[in-house]
Amino acid sequence: MRKIAMRTSACLLLVLFMIGGFGIYLFRYILEGDRWVTFQVNRHAYSDAILSVGKVVDCNGQLLASMSKGQQTFSSSELTRLSTLHAVGDIHGNIGTGVMNYHATDMMGYSRIGGVYSHTGRGNTIQLSIDAKLNNAAYTALAGRKGAVIAYNYRTGEVLCMVSTPSYDAYYPLSPEQLEWSYYDGVYINRCISSTFTPGSIFKIVTLTAAIENIPELFDMTFCCEGHTVIANEVITCSSVHGYCDIYDAFAGSCNVAFAEIAQMLSGEILYEYALKLGLLESFKVSDIPVAAGSFIIAAGGSVDLSWSGIGQYEDLVNPLAMTRLMAAIANKGVAVNPRLITGIIGEYGMPKGLKYRTTSNKRLMASETAVIMAKMLRYNATSVYNGYYSFAEYPGFSGKSGTAEMKDGKDPHGWFTGFLADIDNPIAFTVIVENSGWGMQQAAPIVDIILGEMNI
Repeated sequence: MRKIAMRTSACLLLVLFMIGGFGIYLFRYILEGDRWVTFQVNRHAYSDAILSVGKVVDCNGQLLASMSKGQQTFSSSELTRLSTLHAVGDIHGNIGTGVMNYHATDMMGYSRIGGVYSHTGRGNTIQLSIDAKLNNAAYTALAGRKGAVIAYNYRTGEVLCMVSTPSYDAYYPLSPEQLEWSYYDGVYINRCISSTFTPGSIFKIVTLTAAIENIPELFDMTFCCEGHTVIANEVITCSSVHGYCDIYDAFAGSCNVAFAEIAQMLSGEILYEYALKLGLLESFKVSDIPVAAGSFIIAAGGSVDLSWSGIGQYEDLVNPLAMTRLMAAIANKGVAVNPRLITGIIGEYGMPKGLKYRTTSNKRLMASETAVIMAKMLRYNATSVYNGYYSFAEYPGFSGKSGTAEMKDGKDPHGWFTGFLADIDNPIAFTVIVENSGWGMQQAAPIVDIILGEMNI
């Protein structure tokens, strides 16, 4: 009897272990099943480590990539293949943030019940928000230079244009020898999403926001710019001699002297607080793909480093998409609509699948009153500085700021331009960076002109 009791207890214990093990497996399957199926030795989903099924199209339904029974097809246009590479990804998974890699389970049609079995052998279709035509225009405008171009609808969150260069043709992967060329440095990185850069004068948007909310007499102040100023026995130069100016003209003229003084009035701690509050130091997600967080080092009060940090130099780093989201928030009375790259998933029988990518989240980055003032000042900046130079200055509600970020390694500066259209019919926020190109107004602004022109606003 005792032996029977012991055997019964042992069997019961074994059953409990089995139930517990199955429970752990089921729990992990629910949480990590999508990662398991994307393991490249899964022959149901991959052929020779290349995704077997699925399709990617742009907002107009134009084919960008198609995987079917081991055959890979990309756009028939070489320019489109080049301009959309970083958004779409490559068949070998070198571009980790491309949708072919990051959203492989959506392309396969994975479900926790049916796995990755495809009745038709075609998988799902991922619909992107980008317009290949806009991407082509941006890629052409970059003219072989390294950089990034991003534009999105700040009401819906739909990313309309996302270009990162350098790029390469998806049909012709780069050889090890080509990867050694300096031109291809960082070629696998989507600069719109995964890179951060010294911002230069576009960071004055952050400094100005902080000043509006922390310096009560700001709009009564007068600044005197003689082309330079001295902070802690070191000289800070300005691009021009602005003379006496108020904050509107100091911002429009991008006066380093004025903003060096404002940074000292604020402190490094306040500048850090606002860079964080305005979303430049946090990672957020665009259709589940993480965006690189920027950085800001708090400099000591009274130091020249503090002044340079308020100007957008020192150790400041920002991400282009995060900067675009900030501009979107200003245009949208302080509320940022999170950008999204995917607008939907179409099943293999042509029916939409779920609402996962059809909605987006909102986040307030600044008080609505501050956003209204900032929008007014960015509009003043656009009309007083760019009018007569670029056609975009005539677009309804065009507002923006250029920036020129000096490099510590002695290379040519990065050229920036960021802004938005305060236009109910064309709610567009945008950012352009051209690496080591020179002045933002000369190098980045013309690309904005081309992109907005392509939209037929």
